Amino acid sequence: MTSVQSRVRAPELSGDVWLNTGGRQLRLAELRGKIVLLDFWTSGCINCLHVLDELRPLEEEFADVLVTIGVHSPKFLHEGEAAAIEAAVRRYAVHHPVLNDPEMRTWSQYAVKAWPTLVIVDPAGYVVHTAAGEGHAEALRRVIAALVAKHEAAGTLRRGGSLYVPIEDDPHELAFPSKAVTTAEGRILVADTAHHSIVEFAADGETVLRRLGGGEQPSGLTLLPDAVADQVGYHLVVADTAGHLLRGINLTTGEVSTVAGTGDQWRNGETDGPAREIDLTSPWDVAWWESAGGVVVAMAGNHTLDLFDPVKGTISRYAGTTVEGLRDGPLAEAFFAQTSGLAVQENRLWLADAESSALRWIEDGEVHTAVGTGLFSFGHRDGDADDALLQHPLGVAALPDGTIAVADTYNGAIRRYDPRTREVATIADGLAEPSGLLVADDTLLVVESAAHRLRTLPLTGETARQTGAAQAVRRPPSVLAPGEVELSVVFTPPPGEKLDDRFGPSTRLEITAAPPELLVNGGGIGTDLTRRITLAGGHAEGVLQVIAQAASCDSGAEHPVCRVTRQDWGVPIRFAEDGPAWLQLILAG
Repeated sequence: MTSVQSRVRAPELSGDVWLNTGGRQLRLAELRGKIVLLDFWTSGCINCLHVLDELRPLEEEFADVLVTIGVHSPKFLHEGEAAAIEAAVRRYAVHHPVLNDPEMRTWSQYAVKAWPTLVIVDPAGYVVHTAAGEGHAEALRRVIAALVAKHEAAGTLRRGGSLYVPIEDDPHELAFPSKAVTTAEGRILVADTAHHSIVEFAADGETVLRRLGGGEQPSGLTLLPDAVADQVGYHLVVADTAGHLLRGINLTTGEVSTVAGTGDQWRNGETDGPAREIDLTSPWDVAWWESAGGVVVAMAGNHTLDLFDPVKGTISRYAGTTVEGLRDGPLAEAFFAQTSGLAVQENRLWLADAESSALRWIEDGEVHTAVGTGLFSFGHRDGDADDALLQHPLGVAALPDGTIAVADTYNGAIRRYDPRTREVATIADGLAEPSGLLVADDTLLVVESAAHRLRTLPLTGETARQTGAAQAVRRPPSVLAPGEVELSVVFTPPPGEKLDDRFGPSTRLEITAAPPELLVNGGGIGTDLTRRITLAGGHAEGVLQVIAQAASCDSGAEHPVCRVTRQDWGVPIRFAEDGPAWLQLILAG
């Protein structure tokens, strides 16, 4: 559908800290004559990280007319801390001004509903385009180019100058390391993520022996069994997260090769086939699991697990549906949420599911949840697993006594889960974003990412119990009236494109709710982007889960290129008798 067009003056930007400006606060009034691109993001959201990469070519192409401003509106409490956002800006090489918006005031002023959301403000200071999700680079390019032509002709375009002032460099031997493994000889291999390499340490964890090329942003590491390594010619598999690849490294020669992925990010194409011909999307961790017959890949970018067979040279979908959420059950039906850490414990595969703040496991073809309740609840609370809470964990390790250690990243803690008693306790806290764990003899080696170091913890020490309060994602809820509501998703094709229905409907809309009984009628899958739904009374609040997709193609071209735009929303709602009976979400337009 196409929305009614109206001129909306861009609200002023408000927050608590500006980064990459030399500490200077920016005002929209001083940006008149420039095209402003606001990127509403949060550092733990994988789709937001994809958008950072998508924007780089646009920032280069329109460098003299475009001002990109990142509005960091945190999902988790930790993400709103000034030190955390500064670390994220460094970690992901963000080279434009960033406003920290911890109270989500600017988010609310722009009526944002999802991470990431992109808003274009024209040189006169009006909002002219909004897009939710990733994959909008070409659409944004066309919108910006049209604005350049219009305002240059009108004499209202201002060129030149840059507001970017880089944060002072803070060099370390490691830069935001992610994961680590140990060789049979006791050497420690660390994914030195922001240095784009693998560092090999001696057994002391301090003496650097050599650096190995690891790709754009190496994260997860796993060693192949000797017999498999002999067959394929490499020993170490590396998850190259930003490169959307798996790399193989021969530890004898130091040779690096690409073993899976094309370098292009997966959107909606094939998922099974020759490993070098299948697109991947932000593989975050890898683990050799004999029970699965290969390397399990935590495909954080589309909330699935893949299985890579290095001998056959194939890759296939192992678990998940690409729907972001927390749902247990058979592998093909389970929902994951940015799975980021893997650990093998005999016939079980343990995993840290970051966006649902959950510890989960796979056994006998079924997915189970040990700790965690869903996408919108988190905290630091120990005790019985049904009540325990984590905050965006990224790492997991199986300990010698049968318990499971969790790198509870955004709580800055290491937690321990006992599968026999289902109790959760805290081993250590006060760490700077622990992201990976490695068991070595009677110690636990922690990859302390934001401190740029490895840290050793004894496994024999006492644990503590913390009873922190439950927290919830702090997005302002949409107020609705109970009963019948019109839900509409706006999608306007960018300049030069049109919806193409020659081979069937070009749009798709799926609606569910949490709790499920919140949605009385109108749920399920359909092809229209507008639908009447009925919401049950008797609920104070809930979450509408909406997935929208639209395919648009170049118009008037002999060989048109088609692009699929998709976004998942989890919209918190609150009921009020005098609330509106409509909800509008903008996919693009």
